[in-house]
Amino acid sequence: QVQLVESGGGLVQAGGSLRLSCAASGRTFSRNAVGWFRQAPGKEREIVAAMYWSGSYTYYADSVKGRFTISRDNAKKTVYLQMNSLKPEDTAIYYCAARVSVVVTTAKDDYNYWGQGTQVTVSS
Repeated sequence: QVQLVESGGGLVQAGGSLRLSCAASGRTFSRNAVGWFRQAPGKEREIVAAMYWSGSYTYYADSVKGRFTISRDNAKKTVYLQMNSLKPEDTAIYYCAARVSVVVTTAKDDYNYWGQGTQVTVSS
């Protein structure tokens, strides 16, 4: 089993920054895809960013390109999402997810493990 625990959410003003962390425990991944998703009230859960656990390929949704950065620290088994220039429309619950597969995908149904989510609220 794999456990993913997010942290770092909170309330921030528009234009501000937050850094989310996702700590993994249990089974270790050496070449698996990981991603960040978000879900706003009344909306579908959507991909924000994804990357190989130990690779260099990254994917970003168009809505966050140039503002968000996904990264990882393999020694700490932690994935990060640095969020800059936050906008009110970024308000959502943010989830960390991991795949058993090495392939980075954007479909939430392709991800096998999920964290509990962390709330991000951006005020205008």
